[in-house]
Amino acid sequence: MTHAIDALFQVIAARQGADPEISYTAKLFAKGRKKIAQKVGEEAVETALAAMVEGPQGVTSESADLLYHLLVLWAECGVKPDDVWAELNKRAGISGIDEKNSRGK
Repeated sequence: MTHAIDALFQVIAARQGADPEISYTAKLFAKGRKKIAQKVGEEAVETALAAMVEGPQGVTSESADLLYHLLVLWAECGVKPDDVWAELNKRAGISGIDEKNSRGK
């Protein structure tokens, strides 16, 4: 079964090189990695703010925006959802503190 994130990633990846006049995703790709990363940051802040001042629907909506822009960034950087899932699986069962300490400084 294809997860919604995997399906959305496929659509996003297919927009690379598309006409930025007819696709917001293509427009993001045309603006480059720096702009895409900036949008991820903006959406992360909006999600955090929604958690503080809005109800669950606001957090849900902002989280969807954040995930979309994160997937655009993944595609821009050559990262696939399976890469992230593999990293999460590798960390499963490891204390967050131990995992962070294992990364080195």
